Amino acid sequence: MRLALVGCGGVGRKRALALRALGSRHDLLAVCDVDPARAAAVAALFPGAVATGDSRAAVETEGVEAVVVATTHDALAPVARVAIEAGRHVFVEKPAARSLDEVEELRSLLARHAVPRVVVQVGLNHRYHPALREARRLVDEGALGELMFVRARYGHGGRLGYESEWRANPAVSGGGELVDQGIHLIDLSRWFLGDFPRASGHLRTLFWKMPVDDNAFLFLETAGGRVAWLHASCTEWKNLFSFEITGKTGKVEIQGLSGSYGVERIVYHRMRPEMGPPETTVTEFPGEDLSWQLELEDFERTIADGVPRGATLEDAAAAWRVVEAVQASDAGEGSTAG
Repeated sequence: MRLALVGCGGVGRKRALALRALGSRHDLLAVCDVDPARAAAVAALFPGAVATGDSRAAVETEGVEAVVVATTHDALAPVARVAIEAGRHVFVEKPAARSLDEVEELRSLLARHAVPRVVVQVGLNHRYHPALREARRLVDEGALGELMFVRARYGHGGRLGYESEWRANPAVSGGGELVDQGIHLIDLSRWFLGDFPRASGHLRTLFWKMPVDDNAFLFLETAGGRVAWLHASCTEWKNLFSFEITGKTGKVEIQGLSGSYGVERIVYHRMRPEMGPPETTVTEFPGEDLSWQLELEDFERTIADGVPRGATLEDAAAAWRVVEAVQASDAGEGSTAG
């Protein structure tokens, strides 16, 4: 592919490095960021890439076939919109927009640009972590039996000045910790359990002095009665990722995401016929995080053959329905996510 990258912050740089790791079959032609120095630094990694502060110019660069959008949340949908209108394939980072309405506008636009076919994939890279992929395999093979519930926690501790960063500004971010790390928990829970027509929760700002939540406590339920209990927090102090899936014949626990979250591992507990202590298998994944490039490889394959593999705008819309249902529930306005 020949690509443009819009957004060169922490995530944008990770995407650029993932593209570089995929080798010479990809060319990054244009790099854009509001900070010229950041754009120039990323462009320097790719011979011939042009750095610019104009996102439209980057998207419309001659020869560009696909655009990676890794901006702050307020610019995700606008840049994706320009790319779709220009006939470019789009890889847009989660949560794809600041609201369900913005996601639905992108879906409508995409439907109108079905010919020529435009692929839009949403960056929800946690699906590509090895422990979660192994959990997906075990669930698909029936190793856990009929699934009953998910219980998950995801948190970090912020940093000095966190309350002044863009994520603390609802006009830019669209929400607090619920939208930041909570989106991953919602997406993963839905990936295993299915849609959640019922969602409620409590959003609290317990520590950081900012107009968005720093803790989100969620209760989600499928039409068939499967439940997800989720907690996303930026007052965790020690980074934490814990995701448990329980079925009628076993359960798995995914812990860590490597790096500051600790070594990634999956613990599989297989129920014995006589019950009692289960058979337990522990598998660790101490290597580097390859989720970023694995996700982009699926984007490449989907463009090539039209078979969706990663998260779609429909997945982003489903997550946003839950987010807005939880926000309404916390405000005392109901809890329907359908």
